[in-house]
Amino acid sequence: MDWFTAPEYWLTRLVLQRALAGVYLVAFLTAALQFRALLGERGMLPVPRFVERVPFTRAPSLFHLRYSDRLFAGCAWTGCAVSAALLAGLDGLLPLGAAMCLWLVPWALYLSIVNVGQTWYGFGWESLLLETGFLAVFLGNDEVAPPVLVLFLMRWILFRVEFGAGLIKMRGDACWRKLTCLYHHHETQPMPGPLSWFFHHLPKPLHRVEAAANHFTQLVVPFLLFAPQPLATAAGCLMIVTQLWLVLSGNFAWLNWITVVLAVSALELPAGRRSVPDTPLWYESVVLAAAALLLFLSYRPVVNMLSRRQVMNRSFDPLHLVNTYGAFGSVSRIRHEVVIEGTLDDVPREDSDWREYEFRGKPGDPRHWPRQFAPYHLRLDWMMWFAALSPAYAGAWFTALVERLLENDRDTLRLLRRSPFPPDEPPRHIRARLFRYRCTTWRELRETGAHWHRTYVREYLPPTRLAGPAQRP
Repeated sequence: MDWFTAPEYWLTRLVLQRALAGVYLVAFLTAALQFRALLGERGMLPVPRFVERVPFTRAPSLFHLRYSDRLFAGCAWTGCAVSAALLAGLDGLLPLGAAMCLWLVPWALYLSIVNVGQTWYGFGWESLLLETGFLAVFLGNDEVAPPVLVLFLMRWILFRVEFGAGLIKMRGDACWRKLTCLYHHHETQPMPGPLSWFFHHLPKPLHRVEAAANHFTQLVVPFLLFAPQPLATAAGCLMIVTQLWLVLSGNFAWLNWITVVLAVSALELPAGRRSVPDTPLWYESVVLAAAALLLFLSYRPVVNMLSRRQVMNRSFDPLHLVNTYGAFGSVSRIRHEVVIEGTLDDVPREDSDWREYEFRGKPGDPRHWPRQFAPYHLRLDWMMWFAALSPAYAGAWFTALVERLLENDRDTLRLLRRSPFPPDEPPRHIRARLFRYRCTTWRELRETGAHWHRTYVREYLPPTRLAGPAQRP
């Protein structure tokens, strides 16, 4: 079938596959380095407890068969190894069927992690990586030309990401319609980056231009993804530029980078002529079946996208094959942060020597300038931002976090930038206080060197200690 393949997209497929493998690598590395404190046997939300109450049919995962921290680590590091092999181009050296199976491995491993990840893996970009990763299985390798259907389904994912995000903004916070949301967003976003302070202090007219450009990119440009070339390439390039602007302005894990990967599917990159053998019938059949399944599953996301009660970042099937996306349907005007402190005093008082724990990415010390972490995902720091919005977001994990800090748990402390207590001397009491943070002005920055100015709001958690015997002799 001549219509089935598009040889002119050979380089497009190559770039897309290598970039996706890079995102996979970051995702698995994040899982490998953080899971013990978050999901391990002694984690804040242990996987064994989760699989006891949630059946396999609701959350398919290898860990329903058996769980141990060693097995989880093995899956995460295997995912890293396979992702690195794909990044290096191993799939191009294998027969077509074997290459497809190789691409299936990271998808299956990451699905197993996401489906037991609970709150820590409740972000939209987890499902986005799985949906993109599943579709990438059918992109093929050098034995076949890129299949048109798969490239268009990649654009279909991108359309839903961008158009869905644009709709949720227009239906949500009025400041998006008034073009004023960016007066606040760079200051109140979950994880500021090193340039966020400067973005916040851009002139307000430029913020309005930013908001208008965002609406154009999300509500108009997505339709051009399905236009003839070179319009589709222009649309993809515009989306890539927009995502790189977001990379500069904040830390959004790999959300921006997986969106860039999807935008590559619209680019017709110059690659010269390549001769490839005829496409095998079995491959055509598999691709057509997968495309039919994904289009059928798209019904509920489309209905959601068009609904006035549109929801963001939801999966409609346990395999995360087709999902709905969206971000920042509302924008906070005020930034609150939960500051955790500990003391060695047996009887905690207001004038005790309270020492503050420092997180890697979450604002804490006003003088500490934010760093660039994305595409690496600081899961605990992100959830601390949600916890500051409302204690309801903290749930059971915040109590478990306090317990681990009272124990000086090594795996938990590795998630932080710095603990104020030596390993052999854990705090006797932990407390949490809520502060309001705002970006300093240019004058305050020159005079104090501080990125933030913070003001005490209220107590978040009263002084708490471990029950039972004393922690220290």
